[in-house]
Amino acid sequence: MVEKKKTAAPAAKKPARPVKREARPAAKAPVKAARADAPAPAAPAAAKPPRPARKSAPPPARPAATGVHDLAPAAGATHYRKRVGRGPGSGHGKTAGKGNKGQKSRTGYRHQRGFEGGQMPLHRRLPKRGFTNIFRVEYDIVNLADLDRFDAGATVNPEALALARLARKSRPVKILGDGQIQKALNVSAHKFSASAKARIEAAGGRCEVLSR
Repeated sequence: MVEKKKTAAPAAKKPARPVKREARPAAKAPVKAARADAPAPAAPAAAKPPRPARKSAPPPARPAATGVHDLAPAAGATHYRKRVGRGPGSGHGKTAGKGNKGQKSRTGYRHQRGFEGGQMPLHRRLPKRGFTNIFRVEYDIVNLADLDRFDAGATVNPEALALARLARKSRPVKILGDGQIQKALNVSAHKFSASAKARIEAAGGRCEVLSR
């Protein structure tokens, strides 16, 4: 019989011992002793104030016009006219801003004021109430208290009232009886109320009705 050779078992390895390392002390910054005659540390510089925002310079003043050839509109008052139909690069080429087809794209298109494309226009949708008399006459009203500023015996007519800013030249004048009058005045107007006429005549004045 063949004898089997016995192989020796491998020797168990011993665990490695941990190596202890001594911690090195942290290097300390050398502290310098303050001298008695050493100058005091300088104070930190103050922060610089922020720079103000830059303002755009105003446009240079145009010299005063000395003749018709120097007259020109103010800056920004005019603008170039929009040029249409000058090719696709302009943004207003091809249809020139009129869209495609339809009545509004044709040459010579016009519409009446208030036309809303066939929709019932606003001035016909709103309800109508009341009545406006086209023959109504508007009078400038002057009261007796306003006539007290004129001197006794003066002639008060629409022209004198217009100069005193009590009435306008373009409208007829009506005298009303609000207030009292103690002077004799010759009053000419387009209309008088009954009380105004009675008080003017009671004060010794006279009333004259003018035609419109």
